[in-house]
Amino acid sequence: MQSVERVILAAPRGFCAGVEMAIKALAWMVRVFPPPVYCYHEIVHNKAVVDRFTALGVRFVDDVRDAPEGSPIMLSAHGSPPDVVRAAQERGSVVVDSVCPLVTKVHHEVKVRAGKGYRIVYVGHEGHEEAVGTMAVAPDSISRVESVEEVDLLPDFAGPVALLAQTTLSHRDWDGVASRVKERFPGVWTPGRSDLCFATTNRQAALAELAARCDAIVVIGSANSSNTLALEKLARQSGCGRVFRVNHHDELPDDISGTVGVTAGASAPEDIVESVIARLDPRDGATEIRITTEDEYFPPPRAIRRLQDSIELAVLAMLGGACEVRAFDDRTVSASDVLRRLGSNPRR
Repeated sequence: MQSVERVILAAPRGFCAGVEMAIKALAWMVRVFPPPVYCYHEIVHNKAVVDRFTALGVRFVDDVRDAPEGSPIMLSAHGSPPDVVRAAQERGSVVVDSVCPLVTKVHHEVKVRAGKGYRIVYVGHEGHEEAVGTMAVAPDSISRVESVEEVDLLPDFAGPVALLAQTTLSHRDWDGVASRVKERFPGVWTPGRSDLCFATTNRQAALAELAARCDAIVVIGSANSSNTLALEKLARQSGCGRVFRVNHHDELPDDISGTVGVTAGASAPEDIVESVIARLDPRDGATEIRITTEDEYFPPPRAIRRLQDSIELAVLAMLGGACEVRAFDDRTVSASDVLRRLGSNPRR
């Protein structure tokens, strides 16, 4: 596209710590277990990532009973209802729960508040897997809302009220609704640390920083990704004349011109960002605007750490090695690199 003058890249962009953890966990299972490995729901909400794992023999299911007994089963990063976790543990030979620790925090808050007699007002998107899993923790104690109008329709609860949120909400989705809940229920309990994902907030702030400088904005990510749709919505609200959400570089139109901003949702791999820049082919190259550096790290799920320890000790014993020698630290490799090593994107 010779009419594109330059590209401005938002940073941070792409994979968050929770997605990094989940993708590396599923990649480990693909390498260790013969196919098929089963995954309850999409591991993350990104078509390119799901396509790659599908090509490697992962089968994504919406019911753990679709996994034959004795199969290795992964539970997605969005968090699963307690009954699904129990069913997987009863069915799977190995069960790895890759739920994001930030979602686990909200599940814990729901359990504790419900146990203390609170009515929980949960701000989340209807049907989203994270919202479904969170509400299932205490279904009789929780009311889901996602608009001021829905808050106004809530009854006057007799007991104490707590306010919690889906982690991938944008501040724009959260602020007005949360303010109205606090008006309706003075003294409402809120957690000391926000439920909103720091990575979601950072990606929105980075996009806001560059939006005014752009003639067009490209948001990389899938239509079922809440944080990606929030980025797309923010880009349109910024007043930018042309906004495109794409899964792959081949979805870009041919007539983009001028200065183009590029960002990616928290489940979009970096190699797709690279392919989008190559497709745009900016005459003056690409520059990056970084608003902060993310150094958050989530270790592999507990089940994988236990398996890794067992394998390591067995190998060391067979080789006569010292047991204090520890395995490779997965912080030294990114999930995008792991995906590259596992195999090319089937669509490329």
